[in-house]
Amino acid sequence: MANTFKLETDTGVGTGAATIYTCPSATSTTIIGLSVANITSSSISVDVQLENNDGDNIYLVKAAPVPVGSSLVVVGGDQKVVMEASDILKVTSSAATSADVALSILEIT
Repeated sequence: MANTFKLETDTGVGTGAATIYTCPSATSTTIIGLSVANITSSSISVDVQLENNDGDNIYLVKAAPVPVGSSLVVVGGDQKVVMEASDILKVTSSAATSADVALSILEIT
């Protein structure tokens, strides 16, 4: 069993749901940290969704405010989220090209 730490990023996420990460087949992934930064001069709100392979699409946060010059830590500290094969993590912002996303993960294959 191999363990691999990775950083997945996306810049300028906007009003269309951006796929940040898809868990590969035969893999389990632990989200260690997930931050969304506001890169605009206005406040934004963000949604973070987890689409799992069972068909349940859930929000980790919905319409969460991110003030100017700030970031939102969606997952971090003592909290972790486990993803299974084919699960998808998506981020959407309330404004075009307004959010940068950093996702720290541990893939277990």
